[in-house]
Amino acid sequence: MRNDRREDTEIVEYVHLPSESALPKMKSLPRRVVVLVEQTVSDSWQDEVSNWIVDSGCLSMMAWGINCSSWDDSVDHANLRRFDYDFDKIPDEEFVLTTWHNDEPMSEVFFYCLMCAFHPTIELPLVTILHIAKNERREEVLKIYHQEKRVLAIEEEPAKYKIHWLSRLKRLVFSR
Repeated sequence: MRNDRREDTEIVEYVHLPSESALPKMKSLPRRVVVLVEQTVSDSWQDEVSNWIVDSGCLSMMAWGINCSSWDDSVDHANLRRFDYDFDKIPDEEFVLTTWHNDEPMSEVFFYCLMCAFHPTIELPLVTILHIAKNERREEVLKIYHQEKRVLAIEEEPAKYKIHWLSRLKRLVFSR
């Protein structure tokens, strides 16, 4: 697992996508995608968005919110579809790791994105926060993301922060 990302190389983008809306064009680049689901969606639209996520170059997708475990499955299927549902045909550089974060605060999915969402062979400096909600909350969501990033920063008291994030990681791993 790589954890040597530097703060100055990360690019964070926020995409507001109300339920059932048209999908914007997105350049295919290696990225992590955090899907924040605050609206119910139809199965067909979820499949369409999942295909769009995979086509965008996503290699690590984390879902949080309403029915988030279904997003984990949906993105898995979108990736498998590209390879005729033959898991063995998926090359490492196109494998999409998916997780869901049910019954956790939003900050926990951001923690996972910052500390655990790595690809073994490809750098993922681009983070796309896909917010499925009626109302845009760019400032609030990005504030929570950057606040979590600051909490995890290892600067003045590295041992204190390391213990902090290790205990949170342990809680995440063993609570499933």
